[in-house]
Amino acid sequence: MDILTLFVVVPIITVLVLIFAKDLKQARVISLAGMLVQLGMAINLIVAYLHERQLVSKDTIMVFTRDIPWFESFNIHYTIGVDAISVVMIALTAFIVVAGIFISWKIDDLPKEFFITLIVLATGVFGFFISLDLFTLFVFYEIAVIPMFLLIGIWGSGPKEFSAMKLTLMLMGASAVLSIGIFGIYFNSNAGGGVLTFNILEIAKANIPVAAQNLFFPFVFVGFAVIGALFPFHTWSPSGHASAPTAVSMLHAGVLMKLGGYGVFRIAMYLLPQGALHWTDFFLVLATIGVIYGAFGAIMQKDLKYINAYASVSHLSLVLFALLMLNKTAWNGAIIQSLSHGLLTALFFALIGMVYGRTHTRDIAKLGGIMKILPFIGAVYVITGLAYLGLPGFSGFVAEMNVFVGAFEHPDLFHRVITVIVVSSIVVTAVYILRMVGKIMMGPLVNEEHANLPKAAWYEKVGLVLLMIPVVVIGTIPFGLSEMIKDSITPFLERLL
Repeated sequence: MDILTLFVVVPIITVLVLIFAKDLKQARVISLAGMLVQLGMAINLIVAYLHERQLVSKDTIMVFTRDIPWFESFNIHYTIGVDAISVVMIALTAFIVVAGIFISWKIDDLPKEFFITLIVLATGVFGFFISLDLFTLFVFYEIAVIPMFLLIGIWGSGPKEFSAMKLTLMLMGASAVLSIGIFGIYFNSNAGGGVLTFNILEIAKANIPVAAQNLFFPFVFVGFAVIGALFPFHTWSPSGHASAPTAVSMLHAGVLMKLGGYGVFRIAMYLLPQGALHWTDFFLVLATIGVIYGAFGAIMQKDLKYINAYASVSHLSLVLFALLMLNKTAWNGAIIQSLSHGLLTALFFALIGMVYGRTHTRDIAKLGGIMKILPFIGAVYVITGLAYLGLPGFSGFVAEMNVFVGAFEHPDLFHRVITVIVVSSIVVTAVYILRMVGKIMMGPLVNEEHANLPKAAWYEKVGLVLLMIPVVVIGTIPFGLSEMIKDSITPFLERLL
């Protein structure tokens, strides 16, 4: 079996074994074992990819490719392959899933069913990142999205039924829009005189007519960007985050929302380059509004989860903003920002879950002096906050500097103005991060009932450290990652020139 198909097979095997788990202990051990294997495979994939790139031609866009016919009558194939961007996204997913299992170690409400649903979601994400066939990619996309309804509706809190339904309806609506764009690409994929195909690499050679690109680009862009929190279609995200259990929030913000930016880059930008050039300014305005709106929205919140949810809207809008700049530096920043946001947001949601599980409140007005009671959790919270606002030495700084430098490469007034507006969001981010950290971690103890909170357990520490390591590694030695990503960006950028 090929190295990529295993990323779908191992989770499926884990789910099948989980069905026979008898209690919480067996469920979490099976889940952890399966996902640790997946994490080991992801690390091995990085090494194998770097080795393979040295052996193949620079003109080879994807490696480890495989093509198996699925529905011959429609030319639908199980076509897979990866480049550097796919590889790092797979690694991100593997890290967050394992960390999420550690954070959910003590879940007692239908634990077997919870872990099964969580791993099914992860299966869809892994399949999405390896797919090179539009139809297969869309199937995996739906497999990743649908379990969110169950995870929030069953294991969530607060108005969980409303949040689950809102999330599902908005993402299903976006999927309907996306399907129009995908079939529009398919029916124009034989522009070079060949047969209709869903194969991404073959479509890229077909030179879809400019009129068709201009028509279908907004369908593909919006279809993917809704899950990436595109303004004004972002409203499903804060309520979904607030009601989701901790591990689901981690996977939701850390991984699932990355499908949006990845899909925009891999499908909309690559297959419809002239459409991208035509619509860029319009969507740049929406992305700019999203960055600022999300930052100011976070300032206004008092609930820790809502603060992080609106911060995610801002930071993921920054990913779309960078992609729409259409140059190598900004695109490099967009990929690193996706990685950085995934890790840091997962960290924040894990920390919020730990605080809430002990204090039974997420209201910052009712929290204070937590650092004295929970020193490990408090220290990681402060470090994560500093990393989130872009402090040098962490992944957020590397990502944002690439995005802003790439944005400033455009000399015209329009791009300069929106770039200055987006850069100003750093100040707003610093305000809500420092305010949040200061209020809940520093100062005197607000509630005496919190004086004897249980310290962080070993499995919680492992989950936090697992996410913190790549944040520091990317922030301190980013050059290898940047070079690897730039090699994969070049073929995409050439289609826009």
